Amino acid sequence: MARMDVTVRGAGIFGLSCAWACVQRGARTRIVDPFGVGAGASGGIVGALAPHVPENWNDKKAFQLDSLLMAERFWAGVEAVSGMAPGYGRTGRLQPLADDHAVALARGREATAARLWQGHADWQVIAATGEGVEPTSPSGLLIRDTLSARIHPGQACAALAAALRARGAEIATEAPDEGAVIWATGAAGLEEMSRQTGQMVGVAVKGQAALLDFDAPGAPQVFAGGVHIVPHADGTVAIGSTSERSFEGLATDAHLDAVIAAARAALPLLADARVIARWAGLRPRARSRAPMLGQWPGRQGHFIANGGFKIGFGMAPKIAEVMADLVLEGRDAIPEGFRAEALF
Repeated sequence: MARMDVTVRGAGIFGLSCAWACVQRGARTRIVDPFGVGAGASGGIVGALAPHVPENWNDKKAFQLDSLLMAERFWAGVEAVSGMAPGYGRTGRLQPLADDHAVALARGREATAARLWQGHADWQVIAATGEGVEPTSPSGLLIRDTLSARIHPGQACAALAAALRARGAEIATEAPDEGAVIWATGAAGLEEMSRQTGQMVGVAVKGQAALLDFDAPGAPQVFAGGVHIVPHADGTVAIGSTSERSFEGLATDAHLDAVIAAARAALPLLADARVIARWAGLRPRARSRAPMLGQWPGRQGHFIANGGFKIGFGMAPKIAEVMADLVLEGRDAIPEGFRAEALF
């Protein structure tokens, strides 16, 4: 049996996406995860692919823009091969503006978005209509951006896994390292690196979210009251999520009750929507808060793709590309702020 060119450890969004990019370049690839596909934070339910504010531009924001613009083609390719819908849709986002100060900031960002997003998407201040899936706005005005998109995290991971298998990749719960090894092991991986190095490389942050029975599949997502509200294509709306550095256990609790209440206050249409699922999981936050990518210092042939935290699904298409560049072709296009060696 032929040896693998690449072993990917971790079957979350980073691991699966990196494996997909490698397979598309002809590499024999195996994904190994003892807990299965999307078992960690990538098996969540929110899926808000939302951009950073278009100002104070830096490598992280430019990288994210590239990735968000790549997403439609990336997920269409996955769906075409797998025959499974990942729940992707570039449906945009609405945010209420609280007062005159918020309105002035938002209007200033209209111009910077036009320049920085280069016509690929809009950031505009619009008048609230009071109709449809639209948040309550004290000023009567909203921000609408057309760059934000949604994905169904669990479905997306399942679709990626099916596409990988269809292209000949292996997905196993246990297997030896063969070829180059990409470590995409999420929160547990960051904690293990911290133990090995004796310094804080990254931490696990608990997140909680809920799924409501409300059918608005083509509606924009909403960010209001400190929560993301994401209508999915399957007739549900996801709301979340918390960021808890201090926690005991992985059960959902009063923190999620507060998120549900805030979402209903921000979007009154959800007042009577039934809660059909509650979710809690651990998300990987690297010390830098940016994705952690590149060569594993001191371990030849080993690479790291971790630390997605709240932006993992949005960053995944571009991360997959640059990791395949590095692992298969030796081309390093990783932004300075993302470099793994800086955290060791």
